[in-house]
Amino acid sequence: MVMKERIIMHIDVNNAFLSWTATEMVKNGYKKDIRNRYAVIGGDASKRKGIVLAKSNPCKSKGVITGETLYNARRKCPYLEVYAPDYKIYRKYSDAMFNYLSTYTNVIERYSIDECFLDYSDLTTLFGDPIKCAYKIKEDIKNKLGFTVNVGIGNNKLCAKMASDFSKPDKVHTLFNNEIETKMWPLDVSDLFMIGKKSSLKLKELHINTIYDLAHTDKKLLERIFKKMGTMMWEYANGIDNSEVDYIYENPKSISSSSVLPYNYTDINEILKVIKELTIDTGHRLRKSKMYANTVTVWVKYSNFEKVSKQQKLENSISSDEDIYKIATLLFNSIWTEESIRGLCVGVADLSTTKRVQLSIFSKNNDENEDKLQEAIDSIREKYGSNLITYANIKDKNINRDNNLRKH
Repeated sequence: MVMKERIIMHIDVNNAFLSWTATEMVKNGYKKDIRNRYAVIGGDASKRKGIVLAKSNPCKSKGVITGETLYNARRKCPYLEVYAPDYKIYRKYSDAMFNYLSTYTNVIERYSIDECFLDYSDLTTLFGDPIKCAYKIKEDIKNKLGFTVNVGIGNNKLCAKMASDFSKPDKVHTLFNNEIETKMWPLDVSDLFMIGKKSSLKLKELHINTIYDLAHTDKKLLERIFKKMGTMMWEYANGIDNSEVDYIYENPKSISSSSVLPYNYTDINEILKVIKELTIDTGHRLRKSKMYANTVTVWVKYSNFEKVSKQQKLENSISSDEDIYKIATLLFNSIWTEESIRGLCVGVADLSTTKRVQLSIFSKNNDENEDKLQEAIDSIREKYGSNLITYANIKDKNINRDNNLRKH
């Protein structure tokens, strides 16, 4: 029996935060495209930690780099234009791209707010040659949605992601198995996916300078030095990745939304805004599946890449954004050490198609009213956009850090 060839696409938005801000401004009548100006997306300049989150190409030519302070960026570029990040806008354009890709298949993994994996393995009979289709996807997104993407194509997720990073913007690249030797192995070892600065420095101390060197290093040596990470390094350097495109199944066992933050967050109000956005996305997908959650989970990834999670089993099934957010914030409060964080996830699990409720003479009407309110909110969002309506009682304010959950 001949094995079917896997074909995976990685769609990556070019300079997402700046590009989406520019797209929204142009759509609202702004005459100048900030992608062609000395513009950055930056944190609060009134605070000492205000930093560059995204930069235009003109800024890049002046030496402005992502992650540096706005103060330093202005020294390099005195006429700098600074625009605040707007995550509601980013979510809107991320959703638009996901919805467009869904016209091809439902086997799509939302890897981050500006990246998706798409499994094209079964689509050649429908949409033809994957490279031609990738160009169509790229052009459609540019013409219909107003921003550009890179599309990488490979025989697995790793190679597709590596391909999408080859050169930018607005490009299609391939990295099939037979191209690894010529396209990937000559690259610097730091260019390999998941190799951080510390790991690349340590590898270079071992005279492992290119991906070719890493691919031809004894795997047992790497495992002795880097433990499990060493196995992954060796496999990735050889183009080995058997992970599936993680998409939403018809009857999912769990649903979650995660975000890699643009910089290290320490401000509780900024963190709560992200938790709220993740809650709304998770709740929407839960209700789309016509399911209820009996467990809520939150995980936090700290800036040192340590990952901590906690979950709460519930007496009553829930599906509303408000209920998920309330529990998610309590869980976050119980595990956050007040150290800087780089990633967040809100998830629900133990899903069921029926709503489990502890009987009370007061609860029935309240539950029915809450369900009707959430249904009305979802209907308005689907018709007019997800940013039109939010919740007055889902507020971005400090959590009481002495709540009962902290004691468990």
